[in-house]
Amino acid sequence: MMKHHCSRLPYESTGYFSKIITDYLVQADTIKPFFVHTPDIKGIKEAIAARESFQTPRRVLVDALKKQYAQLATTSLIQQQIESLLSEKTFTVVTAHQPNIFTGPLYFIYKILHAIQLADTLKKEMPDLHFVPVYYMGSEDADLDELGQINIDGHPLTWKTNQTGAVGRMKTDKKLLELLAAIEGQTGVLPYGKEITDIFRNAYVEGRSIQDATFYLVNELFGRFGLVVLIPDQAELKQCFASVIRKELLEGFSHRIVSNTITELEKNYKVQAEGREINLFYLIDNQRERIENEKGLFVVPALALQFTEEQILEELQEHPERFSPNVILRGAFQETILPNIAFIGGGGELAYWLELKDVFAAIDVPYPVLLLRNSFLLITEEQEKRMQQLDLNINTIFQKADQLFTAMVKARTSKQISLRRELEVLQQWYDQVGQLAAGIDETLLPHVQSLQTKALKRIKDLEKKMLRAEKRKFATEEQQLKKWKTQLFPNDSLQERVDNISGWYARFGSPWIDMLKESSLSLQSQFTLLLINK
Repeated sequence: MMKHHCSRLPYESTGYFSKIITDYLVQADTIKPFFVHTPDIKGIKEAIAARESFQTPRRVLVDALKKQYAQLATTSLIQQQIESLLSEKTFTVVTAHQPNIFTGPLYFIYKILHAIQLADTLKKEMPDLHFVPVYYMGSEDADLDELGQINIDGHPLTWKTNQTGAVGRMKTDKKLLELLAAIEGQTGVLPYGKEITDIFRNAYVEGRSIQDATFYLVNELFGRFGLVVLIPDQAELKQCFASVIRKELLEGFSHRIVSNTITELEKNYKVQAEGREINLFYLIDNQRERIENEKGLFVVPALALQFTEEQILEELQEHPERFSPNVILRGAFQETILPNIAFIGGGGELAYWLELKDVFAAIDVPYPVLLLRNSFLLITEEQEKRMQQLDLNINTIFQKADQLFTAMVKARTSKQISLRRELEVLQQWYDQVGQLAAGIDETLLPHVQSLQTKALKRIKDLEKKMLRAEKRKFATEEQQLKKWKTQLFPNDSLQERVDNISGWYARFGSPWIDMLKESSLSLQSQFTLLLINK
């Protein structure tokens, strides 16, 4: 196992998480009406009790998984995990994500490891039950701008394909293989560079769909931990959700419910997902387009299709796989087909899940425990040394570079660059002058106050000039600080939202993944700074 050291911080102290999420973590009164179970062991047990009274289509689920896994040489562990889902004593812990190429940003990895860690923790807590971690693939998403990019050690790579529609149904093409060659060029000289590019090469075979490539890749990286991957884009699974799809088509029920919830949420929070009058897409071949209701006809404008009510219901009966839930109904579909008790998501995901409690209630589907996924900031031995040289520490690490540099200059300079005491003396002097002037003629006081304001402003401007002049003497340290800050917070964002797995795996190999799992929290919620030593 690699040497590493964890430091934990409250999410709120980082400044990178929204108020709705930080309030959820502390269970603020303003957020309590919008979820069902608390994110702790008590909430987990309540979710289990609620799930036990729901008829999960376990046989359909297991058959769908077996069909899906038939394309892989599965291990006995994965086979056991899938078979266990037939038992009423087996529950799932789910995280969901779209099939980003090459796993996308690091948080893709963190979400999956959180699910694995939580399942392990719950098995120990409740040994009479079994818990299976599941990665639910959002392969029907059509946002290639988001899913078709990666960043390796500050070098962005973009998949420039002409394909459109659902990304999961797109095919690995020559343009994607060119990206793989670029990854190999960047990581090939590192100790485990060949290992990670070989994994990628075995996953992304020309002509293979992105969802199948992602399935292979995630199984290769995490199958040894018992993670089950589910591709829900299957007719048998969609059929289990057909009654809800029918209700949405005929009633547009989810939009009305979510609109009411948003009205309440907006009293305290910024709302993320508002949905549409029909929260479904029509999915055929590689195209995924909105379904709209126009004067009693169901139309798909982008495909020049239209259906009467009778025709759309017939289409649903014969081809349930052609109906794709959007963000408002996707979670309900997930919770219908899985015996799930906990959902692990990022801040944005949890924000829209907090809009959906009443949607679940309207269709009698159990609402899971919501858990904020683990977040890490990975710091190498070299970066830690630079942090110490710059007199930085974990309590200030999230401050902006300018703030950190100003504090460093003030701490290191031998010159007086603060005029605070002088300003206080000047303030007192003008106060005394004002009293003297007012004693002679009160109409003179505003004139003295005006002089005071101008004088204080000029002294403050002088103080800023003195600081800028002193900063120029620390130009080398400033460049070092900015470089260090850019490495840890690329694009002034969290590292996990930008960096790809490639560079990290290429340096440290699979023990890096084991280290992340070991460092993952289960039901606790804290931001983790992870210092890595070889």
